[in-house]
Amino acid sequence: MTNKRDIGLELLSAIKDIKNNKGTRKKVEQAPNVNILRSDLALTQLEMATMLGVSMRTIQEWEQGRRKPSGPAQALLYVMQNHPEIFVS
Repeated sequence: MTNKRDIGLELLSAIKDIKNNKGTRKKVEQAPNVNILRSDLALTQLEMATMLGVSMRTIQEWEQGRRKPSGPAQALLYVMQNHPEIFVS
């Protein structure tokens, strides 16, 4: 017997729960530091940008403090920080 998760099925179930007002929301308090996160994962700016679906320029601006990640980007960074195995192997 395997203990593999069916992520697709879990996502569909979560979406169904949300539509039925049974889902829960979690607020990400603060986005992880992009410089540290990228360094910890040994990613280039281009690699991180590709994984997150943003431009390399956006990564640069986050790292230099000229811009802050939006809500969805913060959530992706939080997932990347807490579950890096999803993004890198």
